[in-house]
Amino acid sequence: MEKKKLELYIHIPFCKKKCGYCDFLSMAAKESVHRLYVASLIEEIRDKSMCLEDYQVISVFLGGGTPSILPGAQAAEIMEAVGRYFSLAPDVEVTMECNPKTLDRQKLLMYKAAGINRLSIGLQSTHDKELQRLGRIHTYQDFLENYDAARKAGFGNINVDLMSALPGQTVWDWIYTLERIIRLGPEHISAYSLMIEEGTPFYALYGEDERRRERGEAPIFLPNEETERKMYGMTCQMLGEHGYRRYEISNYARPGQECRHNIGYWRRVPYLGLGLGSASLLEGVRFSNTADLEDYLQGRYGNLQELLRGGQGGYPGRSILWLSKKQQMEEFMFLGLRMMEGISRQEFQENFGIELEGVYGTVLKDMAHHGLLEQRFGRVFLTEEGVAVSNYVMGQFLLGD
Repeated sequence: MEKKKLELYIHIPFCKKKCGYCDFLSMAAKESVHRLYVASLIEEIRDKSMCLEDYQVISVFLGGGTPSILPGAQAAEIMEAVGRYFSLAPDVEVTMECNPKTLDRQKLLMYKAAGINRLSIGLQSTHDKELQRLGRIHTYQDFLENYDAARKAGFGNINVDLMSALPGQTVWDWIYTLERIIRLGPEHISAYSLMIEEGTPFYALYGEDERRRERGEAPIFLPNEETERKMYGMTCQMLGEHGYRRYEISNYARPGQECRHNIGYWRRVPYLGLGLGSASLLEGVRFSNTADLEDYLQGRYGNLQELLRGGQGGYPGRSILWLSKKQQMEEFMFLGLRMMEGISRQEFQENFGIELEGVYGTVLKDMAHHGLLEQRFGRVFLTEEGVAVSNYVMGQFLLGD
């Protein structure tokens, strides 16, 4: 019998320094804690693999935090455990997130030997002043040196993360960053707008500015809405002119170099999160590991077999959600619509046993009337106008109680 597809997300929560805008579960810790964490992670990999023998892993993503803070030997231990306990597809995509200034030649060679075949480098900006403002630990020169080292180590699939709509950033600042990265020719570029998240130092600094923008008033530090839209438009235009296809709202790739892990997430391929605070979607259940580091180091990361049988499995009660059919339909729509190819009517009917119009007919007609959705060849997708207000459009597909 053909095995079901599975993606693995492995969380490495450690950073040298937490950035001012970051709301991810991350922290600075001693190397002794790193070693204990890797040991617990390997135990979790072994334990949870035992009830997933009918799955084959098509992608692995080591995210953080800063996974590249780990020495090559520890990354190799993690990957050896993944390969030993899980069934891996022959062409499995294995991505590691990296921060500039955390890589060197020896580490990169060990990563490659361990089976890591894709790097995602968190540059954010080519302007050192902008990097300082964000609280990054690296300079643009640090990035260039790490990027060159990765190429020389044989990595032929590299993503570069960029961030627009930064405090004080102009359209020309952003264009200059894009031009520099285009000249380097990475296979994939992720270009996101800065989000001001509650609970971060940036929220204390720029939260009021964000609220001014939401009220339609002129912000003091952040670019206004018109400037942010120009930045997005220039991103699409410039990357498109240089052979990068926009396949998701914020992601661009050379043909055939789209991130399989992210596509799987947007298409709701089952995924298992391993590590501190990591999230999973398996057999209609969304659940998350403990976010308490001491708990995790003590092996209290949950019993997956018990959970999938309908119990709590030692997971925090608030972190478990058995998805109803209605919730699964909502996710199908607002995750799938992030993709430029949108969602398939046929897949909706195959998944839920009802035609798309039977659930969303009124919403589809209304969004199309306002020029925010298009429908062609059995698919529904956002127009350019829809992309610009994508959060609003996707909110229309929530079905309510």
